[in-house]
Formats: sequence, C-alpha cells, structure tokens
Amino acid sequence: MGETPSSQTVSTQLQQIAARARQMPEVTLTTLAHHIDLEMLKEAYRRTRKDGAVGVDGQAADEYAEQLGTRLASLLARFQAGTYVALPVRRVKIPKAGGRAIRPIGIPTFEDKVLQRAVAMVLEAVYEQDFRSCSYGFRPGRSAHQALQDLQRRLMAMGGGWVYEVDIQGFFDTLNHGDLRRCLDRRVRDGVLRRAIDKWLKAGVLDGGQVAHPEMGTPQGGVLSPLLANIYLHEVLDVWFEDVVKPRLQGPAFLIRYADDVIIVCGREEDARYVATVVPKRFGHYALMLHPEKTRLHPFRRPCTLAGPTGVAVDQEPGSFDFLGLTHGWRRSRRGWWVVGQRTAKGRLSRALTRVKDWCRKHRHEELAVQQGGLSLKLRGHYGYYGVTGNLAALKRFYFEVQRRWYKWLRRRSQRTRLTWDRFRRLLQRYPLPRPFVVRSLYRRPASP
Repeated sequence: MGETPSSQTVSTQLQQIAARARQMPEVTLTTLAHHIDLEMLKEAYRRTRKDGAVGVDGQAADEYAEQLGTRLASLLARFQAGTYVALPVRRVKIPKAGGRAIRPIGIPTFEDKVLQRAVAMVLEAVYEQDFRSCSYGFRPGRSAHQALQDLQRRLMAMGGGWVYEVDIQGFFDTLNHGDLRRCLDRRVRDGVLRRAIDKWLKAGVLDGGQVAHPEMGTPQGGVLSPLLANIYLHEVLDVWFEDVVKPRLQGPAFLIRYADDVIIVCGREEDARYVATVVPKRFGHYALMLHPEKTRLHPFRRPCTLAGPTGVAVDQEPGSFDFLGLTHGWRRSRRGWWVVGQRTAKGRLSRALTRVKDWCRKHRHEELAVQQGGLSLKLRGHYGYYGVTGNLAALKRFYFEVQRRWYKWLRRRSQRTRLTWDRFRRLLQRYPLPRPFVVRSLYRRPASP
C-alpha cells in the first residue's frame, strides 16, 4: 500500500510526538488528542484491514467507504466532543494449537477499528521511546524472527544456561483495568484519549446473543489490544526485570518477550531458581496467574562429555524448549561446533497439517488448478515463517504430508477413482507444489541500525 501526501503529513506529526517523548522520558504527557485530526483518521483508515470480519453492526469496509469523508468527519467530531460511543465487540472462538482448546477473539466494528488505529498510532509514537529492547511483539520494525535470532545469539554467547519458560494463563482475559490505567497514568494523561480507551474497555462483549461487561481483560484481536498489552507488560515485567531483578543476580541473564510469550535465561542455576521464585509473586501482585504445567525451569547447557559414576564418559543431556512455534535444541554444525538449532514444534506442525486436511476436504471437488493455487499459498506461508536455517528436514516432511493429504482427498472425489500414486506423481508434474526452501538464516548477525 503506497504512501500518500496525507501519509507524509501524518508521519511528520508522529515524528514530532516521538521526539517530544524522547526528550522528556520522565514527563507525563497531557496534550496528545489534538494530533488526531482528519488527516490522521484518513491515514488510520488506510492502514486498517479492509477484508476483516464485521462487528456487531454488520458494516463492512466497502460500505463504510461509500461516504468516507462524511463518516470520518463525524467520527472526529464525536471523538473530540466526548460523545463517541464504543459498541460491544463480537466474540468468535478459534481453536488453539492442537485443537483441544479455544481462543476467544473480539471483533470491533469497522469504525471502532479506524479510531483505535489512530489512537494506537499516537500512543505508539510515545511508548516506542520507552519500550525496552527485550520486547518484540507487535512493534514497528520488529518481528518474531528477530526475537528468535536474538534468543539464539545470546544463548550461544552464554554457552546456554537455565531456561525459565513463562506462560501467563489467560492474559488477555485477566488483565486488570485498574492496573492498566495506573500504567498509562505514568506517561499519558490526555483526557480525550483516556476517555476513549476507557469506553473500549467498558464496551462489553457480544457472545451468544447476550452482551457481557467483564471488569477485567481486553479483547484479543482488537486493534488497540496488542499495544495495551505491551504497555502493561512493559511496566509489570520488562522494567522490573531489567532494573530490579538483574542487578541482584550473580551471573548473566536476559529476557525475551513477544507479546505475552516470555523466555528468561540465566547463566547460573541459583539465579534461575531465584527468578523462578520472584516472577510468580510479581505476576500475582497484578492478579495474573502462571500456567502450572507450561511454566517450567530446566537446564539448557551446551552438551559436553562428563565422567559417569563408573568412570566411563557419557554425553550430557542437552535438553530443548519451545518458543514462538519452534523447538530450540543443541545440535552440531557442519564444522562440528555446538549451535542452537530450531525445528518446527510438533504442535505447530500437527495444527498446520490439520488445517491442510480440512481445506482439502472442503475443496476437493474444485478444479485442480484452484486446489494447486490454494495449497501453494499455504506452503509458501509455512515456509515463510518456519523456513529457517537447520529446519529443512521439517519443511520437507510438511511438503510430503501435504501431498499425502491432497492425494487422499482427490481419491475421495469419486467412488470409482483410478487415481494411483503413479498417476498422482504425474499430476504433480502438471500442477506442481512449491518445494521447501530456507527463507532466512538466524545465524547471520543482524544489520546494525
């Protein structure tokens, strides 16, 4: 999506807000809402997805665009006057990894999405000056692969350590509104912006035909929710760990956070056990619970040869852990060095194959060219995320399993099918699927800013 003159004007405004926030890191900002003008709303509309699901009002993006200028002017007037009304979000449920649990997603109305995008742009310009380098989720210019690369680089520099996997149970559903307001108070106290945020927090959720007004949580899936989550965890975890916990440790330690996915690594066992003691207390102070099974502490040292009880040399168990959809473990490089490698986590691979199976079943009667195009998109998307150095074997397995599922459901197009594996291989020559390929290397040092 190309930039417009309006985009350049808004970019200048946001740069001015960022510069002001950077120059006054300890100052609470009280005048920010005036930056949200008609040009800002137009840019927010441009950045808002047009193909998303509709909210409770049933209005799609193309309907809203029919009288765009008039609608945005009305939205701006209501926002500035304080008469803007936030409608409840429509709740839908999607399966989590493995398909055993469900994740509730809140879908705001399109107008709410536009205004939330504008408010997020202003708040982002402020808080990007405050966020720590350990935070990667839902931030401009930062990605999951950068978090993975940072994690790998630091682990190899330390020679491994003790890994503390932190899983916050139902974070988006249990986020305390009062604590969130206190976190915002430290940096932003603009009355117009804060009233709008409060309206979104209190708007309620439409689920099963009834509107509920939970006093905790922020709907996962909303435009503003990821930024509010980052602001909250910045105060609750990032600043506390860097400024309070790390100075008390005897050895090296670091934290990597992507939204509410957290990994803490300590070089010394006593430091790791201390961290595993104080982190649950810290989250408990903010009414957040850690998952008793998914939160765990375990060693992740570089493998070495130790003397066993009988004097015979034995290899130390290297261990592994999952983070951001990849299983991390020690392996030998081509030159024989121990490096931290990644492979697709079993749960993620199973979930991806289940989705492919369901897609093939639903589309098995469509033309082969259409099926080829749909499966090719899924394969390229899978390679785009999981195609990292050292994971080629898992990519090849996914590629082969996709072919098996396509073959299975093509055979079920008719009870009198004559499709054999040999004929299917000839079919693949005419309708080929993209072969596995590595997209990026996590071993390459990131370019300096």
